[in-house]
Order: sequence, then structure tokens, then C-alpha cells
Amino acid sequence: MSETLLVSNIILWCLVIALVVVVIALARQVGLLHERVSPAGALMPTNGPKVGELTAAMDLQGLNGEPVRVGGASPEGRATLVLWVSPSCPVCRAMVPIARSLAAHERFRLVYASDGGKPEDHRAYVETLSMEKYPYVLSQALGVRYAVGKLPFAALIGADGILKSKGLVNTREHLESLVESMETGIKSLQDYVRLAESESDRRLTESAS
Repeated sequence: MSETLLVSNIILWCLVIALVVVVIALARQVGLLHERVSPAGALMPTNGPKVGELTAAMDLQGLNGEPVRVGGASPEGRATLVLWVSPSCPVCRAMVPIARSLAAHERFRLVYASDGGKPEDHRAYVETLSMEKYPYVLSQALGVRYAVGKLPFAALIGADGILKSKGLVNTREHLESLVESMETGIKSLQDYVRLAESESDRRLTESAS
């Protein structure tokens, strides 16, 4: 009996050790895959104004009647991040504080925008998410100008009025990719990754020759 128990314990410990080895190997592979997978930037639509084009200034009215200008050269010398949201969009609700946090650390002006629904619903939305500090415009014309089809959508306009980047933004990484595009001068983070891969291939070719 004791001999059978000893054998079963030995077999059990062998299985446990083998399982630990497999888990460690899988964890290592997951880490390698994570390093190799390129970061996904904001998804840029093909319609609407093109990145690199000069935007026209639009004089709009904020939710509380204040004047809000979107587009064109900024008299303040700051870039403008426009984030289109909606009270009925759950992803937008998550992106609102992310945009606010990013705007607090970056040198750009934040404007929230939407194009539908009752003004009172948007005012309640603004109050619930503590958005009072930033302009909030209701304008269908603004959404049409930038070809906003799905939400949340963002556009980053440079201080010179040039559209620096735009796209659908579902995560903080997406929103940060717009800023990265403006700072590097590359239209999108996907283009940046492709450029980096091409440069890496070129260096490997040169070293091999």
C-alpha cells in the first residue's frame, strides 16, 4: 500500500513539474509575441479631409452659447484636438476622461463635439462626466466636414491649421497615436511602423553585404 502511494506521489510530482515547465514556456512565447506585435494606431478613414491639408475655420456655438472656432490657424498658437462623442455611446464615455487627461499633459486645446440629440441630454452628459472645462459643440456641419461616420472619432489640427491626424479612437493608445503622428510628421502610426520596419530591413541588407 505504502509502495503504491509512493509511486503515485512521484508520478504526481512529475506531472506538476512538467506543467510548470509548460506554463513557463507559454509565458515566454506570449512575451515574445507581445514584443513582435506592432502597436495599432487610430483607424484612419479614407474619406473626408486628408491629413496634411489646410483646414477651413468654422465658427460654431458651444452648448452654452459661447463662440467656438474649429479649424484654421490658431491665434493661441496651440493645436486643437476635436473628439466626437455621444451620450448613447458607451465607448465614448470611456474616452472622455482619457482625452481630458491627455489634454492636461499635452500642449493642445480640447474640443468635444456631437451632432445629434437634445441639448438638455448633452448638458446632462457634460455634467455627469465633468466636461464643463472644455468647449462642447453640437454641429452636424462639423461632423459632415470631417466625414465622421462612427464614434468615438478624433481629429488633431495643428496650430497652423493643418490637419495632422484623424481616426476612430477606441483606446488611449489610439488617441496617443494621433499625437505621435503630429509630433513625428507621419500621417499615422501604422505608417510609422512600416517605415521603421523598412529601415530595419535596409540596415540588415547593408550589414549582410
